Amino acid sequence: MLATRGLTWRIGEVAIVDSVYLDLAPGEFLGVIGPNGAGKTSLFNLITGLRRPTEGTVLLDGADITALPPHRRARLGLGRTFQASSVFGSLSVRENVRLAVQAHRGGSMKLWRRAAADREVAAAADAALDRVGLHHRGTAPAGTLAHGEKRKLEIALLLAGEPRVMLLDEPMAGVSAEDVPELVSVIKSLTGDSGRAVLMVEHHMDVILELADRIAVMHHGALLACDTPDTVMANATVQEAYLGEAL
Repeated sequence: MLATRGLTWRIGEVAIVDSVYLDLAPGEFLGVIGPNGAGKTSLFNLITGLRRPTEGTVLLDGADITALPPHRRARLGLGRTFQASSVFGSLSVRENVRLAVQAHRGGSMKLWRRAAADREVAAAADAALDRVGLHHRGTAPAGTLAHGEKRKLEIALLLAGEPRVMLLDEPMAGVSAEDVPELVSVIKSLTGDSGRAVLMVEHHMDVILELADRIAVMHHGALLACDTPDTVMANATVQEAYLGEAL
């Protein structure tokens, strides 16, 4: 579904991302780990089009999307969250998601619209909120949400775009310990029977081990290993480069 082939990004002589080959199958959950500065977020930036690679290609369903801008990739089904929460704080939770649905469907912002179209947008927004467990907070200003709830809202915004591939960049960052299990449950539901694939960067190893079908380990911009969680955990090179520091 998603693949990178020799994906590289250099600044001068320094390789921030160094010839990364990755494959993500339909319905697969691939975790990405590595020390700070390993190139994980930079890899996401290359995949989603925020940065142009020095070398290599990004493929979506076998088609080369390397030259496409971020919004074109999003239209093709590639969605992403960021490390820092970003919502419209003065709008309600439901209004945030309604705007995301309208943006995805290309809905008109005109005052006079078909009532049926408005109902369809509202239903899609409510379905996304139900999916992440925020329907009961629909009328609350988004800025009043706890951090863990904002993370759920960001996932709802992503779901509004009906992505087939979701990239989650450290969704647990800043989330309180008591909110982590519920957020993990929401993220776990994203693949299921839908065929949707998830690529997630995360530093919480217990979360990665619970969610991931495979784990990719990055170190100094390069892919050190990519295998099942048990195999990666037992890899002596991985333990020396990263896991010994993280565990």
